[in-house]
Amino acid sequence: MATGYYEPRLVDKTLDALMPQLPAIVLSGPRGCGKTTTALQRAESVLRLDRRETAEDFRESPDATLADHDGPLLIDGWQLMPESVDAVRRTVCPDCGGGQFLITGDADASLTVQDADDAAVIAPLAMWGLTQGEIERSNGMDSGLTRLFGAVDPTPGMMLDAPLLTDYVEMALQGGFPYASTLPEEARAAWYDDYVDHLVHQDAGELATVLAPDALSRLLRALAINTAAEPTRTGLAAATGVDQRTVRAYLAVLKELCVIDSMPAWGVDRFPRMVKTKKFYLTDTGLAAHLVGDTRAELMTDSDQLNRLIDTFVAAQLRPLLHLFGIDATAHHLRDRNDCRKIDMVLESSTHAIAGVQITAARTASDRDVRHLAWLRDQVGDDFVRGVVLHTGAEVTQLDDKLWAMPIAALWRRPAR
Repeated sequence: MATGYYEPRLVDKTLDALMPQLPAIVLSGPRGCGKTTTALQRAESVLRLDRRETAEDFRESPDATLADHDGPLLIDGWQLMPESVDAVRRTVCPDCGGGQFLITGDADASLTVQDADDAAVIAPLAMWGLTQGEIERSNGMDSGLTRLFGAVDPTPGMMLDAPLLTDYVEMALQGGFPYASTLPEEARAAWYDDYVDHLVHQDAGELATVLAPDALSRLLRALAINTAAEPTRTGLAAATGVDQRTVRAYLAVLKELCVIDSMPAWGVDRFPRMVKTKKFYLTDTGLAAHLVGDTRAELMTDSDQLNRLIDTFVAAQLRPLLHLFGIDATAHHLRDRNDCRKIDMVLESSTHAIAGVQITAARTASDRDVRHLAWLRDQVGDDFVRGVVLHTGAEVTQLDDKLWAMPIAALWRRPAR
């Protein structure tokens, strides 16, 4: 059912590999990230649960409705009718091969997979906003984790046409929602306003009881102000004007809607002085900047907010890659109580290989960045593959044994020459 021109997405390769093997796949992510467009390229028929008549017919006779459509059948908007996933479980034919159902929704796909038996029938697959590699249609858009975990070291030298700091700021402000990223600044701001309004007054209510949408909106803004930081529930409660129990419930809703992500602390079992607080991110940098009211000029004069937005931008480039392209990795952060040891990201593969990442808005690596990565290298030993300082300059340099500095754009562009 492919219609019109389609821009390739990072998830395509994994989705095409899984469909012939699995009867049903749930493709989920934040509203507006392109899930339906991607699924339509592979669907033979469509069931749109956001349409009233379709939803009523489905509710009256779900199994018959599913059986009446040719596969692959796209069920769009499963979170509007969670019972649709139960109907797929009843209808799917495990012996009939893969590609029977594609299910899309604006919520965490893992919510639909309850146990090992479910996973054999319905597989969750996350999709996120556009990475910069996708926006630039870069040949190296899927190479970010290879740069970090690959056996071959980076090539020292200068990256041709490397972005400037102002370019990275513009990329971050543009965000990763396919439609919004194409809009001029004022229209994009209006789009984000509507997005937040729909999020807190409709999307959240489809997943849970939200008694105070305005408080949810305040919490989202507080998280945007603290993106790439470790706000406590006490601090978020004070900023939001609700109790900590409500904050915890609303954080769960925002995470299920995939508009925020949390990064657990690494090393708390190995090193007694490490903090256990999670690091929070907004998953879209354009939305984060809009909620705070950040402008280009303000970001260039506020180093703290600038570094947090650049950190959030890098996380948005790596997040879609963590479970794709053969390197299954999880992301953590590391910080001790005195800030003597602090690493922005500790990536650990399924084989326990470790890559450390420091992120800076500066054009070069600082001695502090190198010192922290060297400490991690020495502590981890043979499991440590590479430490990288990602900066806004143009040069790829080796800093020490297994330690490198490279432009942020090396995550999606070809190596330096």
